[in-house]
Amino acid sequence: MPWPMIADELPELEAQPLADTRRLCTDADAECVQCCTVSVVAGPDAGVRVEIPLPGEAVMIGREASACLSVTDPGVSRRHLELTPAPEGLVVTDLGTVNGTYQGTQRINSITVREATRLRLGTQTEIEIVLGPSVEVTRYAPGRFGGAIGNAPAMRELFALLARVAPTDATVLLEGETGTGKEKLAESIHQASRRASAAFVVVDCGAIPRELVASELFGHARGAFTGATAGKRGLVEDASGGTLFLDELGELPLEVQPQLLRLLSKREARRIGETRPYAADIRVIAATHRDLRSMVRLGQFREDLYFRVAVVRATVPPLRARPEDLPALVAHFLEEIGRPRLRCSRALMARFLAHDWPGNLRELRNAVERTASLNDGWVEATTEPLGSLGEDPPSWDEPITGPFKIAKSLIVESFERDYLTQLLARHNGNLTSAAQEAGIDRNYVHRLLKKHNLPSGRE
Repeated sequence: MPWPMIADELPELEAQPLADTRRLCTDADAECVQCCTVSVVAGPDAGVRVEIPLPGEAVMIGREASACLSVTDPGVSRRHLELTPAPEGLVVTDLGTVNGTYQGTQRINSITVREATRLRLGTQTEIEIVLGPSVEVTRYAPGRFGGAIGNAPAMRELFALLARVAPTDATVLLEGETGTGKEKLAESIHQASRRASAAFVVVDCGAIPRELVASELFGHARGAFTGATAGKRGLVEDASGGTLFLDELGELPLEVQPQLLRLLSKREARRIGETRPYAADIRVIAATHRDLRSMVRLGQFREDLYFRVAVVRATVPPLRARPEDLPALVAHFLEEIGRPRLRCSRALMARFLAHDWPGNLRELRNAVERTASLNDGWVEATTEPLGSLGEDPPSWDEPITGPFKIAKSLIVESFERDYLTQLLARHNGNLTSAAQEAGIDRNYVHRLLKKHNLPSGRE
């Protein structure tokens, strides 16, 4: 059965070259990212702001709900202004509007912004554009981003995108099937951000009773409703200074969505029963397994909220699209359940590879835990010669089936484990003498042992 090696379409943000700030980096293992903040400082929408990670695609400001910064001022055109990242700065272009765009008293068609700049749109609205300082971020290690694991092409593309977005405060929408590890990715973004030392608060929008969602998110005052005998902080306040992760955003009731829109646009919220808002210094990451764009068309999700949440969209591929990651994921889950010395027999790995995994990582973890508890298809890793491992050595005369890439990786994995096991047995676990016989560096031997969950030997 051929495996669908599909890399889901990622946001166009990643296709752009890094802005000029990349030249400021001197560490070969790091790169610079930058964030542009656009704030409405005067007019009907004063207080609304959005953060745009750079590099990125051109974004639009106007009255359209699909605008990256959407305003209500009738003097602003539906499509008023376009911001385009460029190596020399941020190019600001008026889109042929009736009321125009002004810098001071001068009407502009196109300018390049390199520092904080104020512009007037139409007759009332003023915006301020600020290019934030460059942030140097260490590139993600190959094969993983924070606690997330994956070496398939789609996962490496995803990790590259998230590593660049993480240091900014841009809102991120993670889309993908249930069980693909969206919460783990959200936490990894948080840990790679400047907010890592503060709280990471998880809100499961589908698990909170509909009538309590607003109270749980934003808090309530004493006496705000029947049973509210005391005031209560909301989860937004608990996430102050940190990250609020909205899981299953598609389940958020329509009546609560305007409050979330205000939180995202003005970074403020209001407790139920109170009239004065409170400031909310948080970064928002959302996740959903539903198609929010279809929900917008059906009137089940606000269009303006969708575009406010989806500043950066990232699609998390299902497990069936990344079968080459199975061996590493299986080893990771064995460590999590406290059985790091177990390894898959070839027959068990073949069973794993043949399965479609509709439950994705969650289902795989359950399968690993279940089969490990039953000792069904596992081999105990030891330092004894291969013949004592309870399975026959690999035979190159046996039929080798399946996709070339997967079959090759399994044979290489099997060879490495068996070679190392016998090599260390001959040298009584001495890494230095084992490396000399193998003709490879001792540190490389150590990394291979760690990769295959084999005993680390001795110096």
